[in-house]
Amino acid sequence: MKLPLKNEIRKPTKTLSGVAPLAVMLKPRACKHGTCLYCPTLNVPQSYTPKSPAVMRALLLNYDPYKQVKARLRAYQAMNHPTNKIELIIMGGTFLNYPVKYQYNFIKQCYDALNNKKSKDLEQAKKINELARHRCVALCIETRPDVCEKKDIKRMLEFGCTRVELGVQAIDDKIYKKVKRGHTVMDVVNATTRLRNSGFKIGYHIMPGIPGSNKKKDIRMFKKIFKDENFKPEQLKIYPCQVIKGAKLEKDYYDRKYHPYTEKETKELLIKFLHLTPRYCRIMRVMREIPPDYLIAGTTRIDLRKEIEAEFLFLEKKESSKEKNYNRIKEIRFREIGLRSRYQQINTENIKLKITTYKASKGDEYFLEIINKNDILFALCRLRIFDKQALVRELHVYGQATNLGKRGKVQHSGLGKQLIKKTEKITKSNKIPKLKIISGVGVRQYYKKLGYKLDKQGIYMEKEL
Repeated sequence: MKLPLKNEIRKPTKTLSGVAPLAVMLKPRACKHGTCLYCPTLNVPQSYTPKSPAVMRALLLNYDPYKQVKARLRAYQAMNHPTNKIELIIMGGTFLNYPVKYQYNFIKQCYDALNNKKSKDLEQAKKINELARHRCVALCIETRPDVCEKKDIKRMLEFGCTRVELGVQAIDDKIYKKVKRGHTVMDVVNATTRLRNSGFKIGYHIMPGIPGSNKKKDIRMFKKIFKDENFKPEQLKIYPCQVIKGAKLEKDYYDRKYHPYTEKETKELLIKFLHLTPRYCRIMRVMREIPPDYLIAGTTRIDLRKEIEAEFLFLEKKESSKEKNYNRIKEIRFREIGLRSRYQQINTENIKLKITTYKASKGDEYFLEIINKNDILFALCRLRIFDKQALVRELHVYGQATNLGKRGKVQHSGLGKQLIKKTEKITKSNKIPKLKIISGVGVRQYYKKLGYKLDKQGIYMEKEL
């Protein structure tokens, strides 16, 4: 790789959302429930291929979590990315189904690598990370809706996890049975409720074109996800169904029993989804990166999202010049300052606080945003009020990631503090005497400066109001 110039950041989009995402791959292990119809089995982590970039990196390091973290840190540093604030992402299967000892050791080794120091146990590793050079400000674990019981959640909280992604795919029991998914819609509802009440930020993986569905049904299910109070995730990954070598679906395709969507159909559906997504949800990813060697049928364009966004940003600019009220996409990633600053100059003056409230999982959700007059998003906070409790589930300031101790254009400018003060006022107005915050280990020092302390269980940051 050609070295970047002084002060040049290579691949700047990787840290435009304010953190450096760092994915670590689990060693291969078969799913307990069996294999879904669309999922390949190729002697690598379930649902991946031997030539998937993350798998190739992990294979070179024998799936060693410590070495994987170290390798990704070196890559970021070589590209001049700030690495003070790391979002750790555990990929490659249902992590919570692995042996419990493996889980604790895996997470501990990730922290050890960030700390550049071996610890005697996980608790010590977490404590060290609070002041480490590479702090884990967020930790994401992927799991299945039926592997998300109270005991599983307890472990995730001990790990320092703040975000959970559920493999939902569809919300239809007939489809689940057809694709041999091994769980029910009620499992999705129950997992979502448990996670939300524990403070996690919730992401769904959904699969348009899954066997048993069609475009109309996909749209109905998508609408239901955001209309039904049992769901309403904060994040989505949209992975249109593809026929991959090594999956049972391959035979159905050759027998003409299954046909994936064309590129045109996929694009039209994605545009519809983008317009249906509420302002409190972020679409994290669109399309999986399946190497051409393993793709039998389905859309090959992994850059469809970029094309769609560019088209709509152009239309938005064109319409605004005519002083027309253009119906813009409201989902978070489309509006966040990091992405938008790549296409236009952003007005950072006259920013304001906007609050959206909605019901979810038998509780009240407050979605707080700091935006400008053009609805560009600078920062957000999620507050949940339920059962006479108040819980902050996310605080995020967007813009190019900035190292600790330095002030950026948006980061470290006091926006986070402003949002927390507002959540405290809302909590007191609901006559709740204490506010709790789910916090990445590496953010605890920040909350301590705001008057919060770690609770007796060593899980949440809390403050008497």
